[in-house]
Amino acid sequence: MKNSIDGVKIKKLNVIPDERGWLMEILRCDDEIFEQFGQVYCTTAYSGVVKAWHYHKKQTDNFTCVHGMMKVALYDAREDSPTYKALMEFFVGEKNPILISVPPGVYHGFKGIGTETAFFVSIPTLPYNYKEPDEFRLPPDTAEIPYDWGLAPGLRHG
Repeated sequence: MKNSIDGVKIKKLNVIPDERGWLMEILRCDDEIFEQFGQVYCTTAYSGVVKAWHYHKKQTDNFTCVHGMMKVALYDAREDSPTYKALMEFFVGEKNPILISVPPGVYHGFKGIGTETAFFVSIPTLPYNYKEPDEFRLPPDTAEIPYDWGLAPGLRHG
């Protein structure tokens, strides 16, 4: 796997603990990584469950795992990109708090790892359009992306 995909940005998240608990800023409007605000949503993945693959033509996705751990994979499907067909893999969550910014045209997905349900917070640059979704999908075991999610035989998520 290549170490980078053109346009993908990573922001190390700072956890600030005190006697009451902790605070972690995820994305600020004055961050270099910030483009614009669309919406904020939370989704989960049970341990071993894969939610993949999809990409967007218009929006940039910004996401992190705030509880548990996830394996995140990215694949550059942009034919005009200098990193065309590059793959990236991250382990994101409580043990590695990072924000991943994924530009349009880059497939992405994630798998819940560990024993706990993983909570994934996403801050895309555009709100979800229910009438015309900017979402294009492939199954997790597609032959178009050379990546193995490690699913048990006969088990398929998406």
